[in-house]
Amino acid sequence: MKGIVFTEFLEMVEEKFGLETVDYIINSSELKSDGCYTAVGTYDFFEMQQLLVHLSEVSKIPVNDLIYTYGLYFFKTLTAHHSDIFKYYDSPIKMVASIENHIHIQVKKIYPEAQLPTFQIIDQAENKLSLIYKSERAMFMFAKALMEKTFEYYKENVEIKFDLLNEKGTEVKFLINSYE
Repeated sequence: MKGIVFTEFLEMVEEKFGLETVDYIINSSELKSDGCYTAVGTYDFFEMQQLLVHLSEVSKIPVNDLIYTYGLYFFKTLTAHHSDIFKYYDSPIKMVASIENHIHIQVKKIYPEAQLPTFQIIDQAENKLSLIYKSERAMFMFAKALMEKTFEYYKENVEIKFDLLNEKGTEVKFLINSYE
């Protein structure tokens, strides 16, 4: 997993929960990196899992809710560093539908070793989109948050529902409806 995901996560934890919490989750985890991350480095996802579990323990917030909160927070990183991508699409439905065949291709050019989730479009219309998210990391709530923020960026209302296709959350069907 790319280091920017770790550095931004720790920034969010500090901002929302305090520096003491950052120290606690790092010291409570067994991290090969010792909790020292660089934005351009690559780190084992197991480290993120440990940080999330320990943050959940100390904050009493379920892990999936923390992942969702982090997705909302991380969106500002995308708009700060990759705002040009939004000009390619005239609607959030089109942008979300392009994740697999355009956005992830661009990410792979920058970070060839990145292990990204896949998004398979099931059905697409002007105001509706259904897709299947697949990732062994089961961070579907991160994806949901990024999709919601995308609609907010385009100033469109959205309802996003999802169905877990397995217990682990490694396959999830999203149903997205844009409305006035």
